[in-house]
Amino acid sequence: MTIELIIFLFIVGILAGLLGSLIGTGGCALMLPILFFIVYKGDVNQLPIAIGTTLVAVIFTTTSGAYGHLRIRNVHKQTALWLGIGGTIGVILGSIIFSLLILYNYLVTFELILGLIFLWPAIRMIKEGVFSPPPMREGDHIGGKKWKKGVFGFLVGIATGIAGLGGGYALVPGLIYLFEGPVYITMGTSLAAMIPLAVIGGLLKILGNYVNIPFAVSLGIGTSLGAQIGPRIIKKIKPNILKTIFGIVFFYISLKYILLYFGIHI
Repeated sequence: MTIELIIFLFIVGILAGLLGSLIGTGGCALMLPILFFIVYKGDVNQLPIAIGTTLVAVIFTTTSGAYGHLRIRNVHKQTALWLGIGGTIGVILGSIIFSLLILYNYLVTFELILGLIFLWPAIRMIKEGVFSPPPMREGDHIGGKKWKKGVFGFLVGIATGIAGLGGGYALVPGLIYLFEGPVYITMGTSLAAMIPLAVIGGLLKILGNYVNIPFAVSLGIGTSLGAQIGPRIIKKIKPNILKTIFGIVFFYISLKYILLYFGIHI
């Protein structure tokens, strides 16, 4: 580990925090592939460490980003609470599955899981950025029954515990399309709901020795700074431009993971 690598990860963290706070994803979708493909050079044996390190860094992102959105009243607290309750239970179950996959040497399965998970936000971002942006509803309320939000959070929590991704890739579109939430409110609410998922999941990864602490801290400090910038400029940037660009990037990352599972490098 060198100072240059720490600085590099700090810069990656700033970009991830900025992106995460702008589109409500927590930034993990940027940090994880950079850690795995660039820092660990695609070594499948290091993938659990990349997953755990990313999830710990997301603690910084979600906390900082949610605070920024809370200050400008972009959080529906009731929804964040129920998503967080369901998500906490889910992330514990997902973390158990994560440990079992490692215990029984199913490391390559992570590549396929990550590839499929990345495929969803990629397609969503490209579709919304180019063809059909999400409905721009007004207001500060997210509808839907509490138990449904809890179940939705539970499912996202399972994926978070397994793949180390904060969950915003599913929470944001789910809140928009399933619960008819206003776009900006869903972004802040998503980040707030992800805090307990990242904290519980991150602690479990630390206890399992799946975290590079210096890397996680470097990424985390960077994301904290980047996440404060996003809420300040969120209404000055056209979301469709960001979504199109990062949708293409995530689609490429998805293909890298999926093809790597079949032994093909691109």
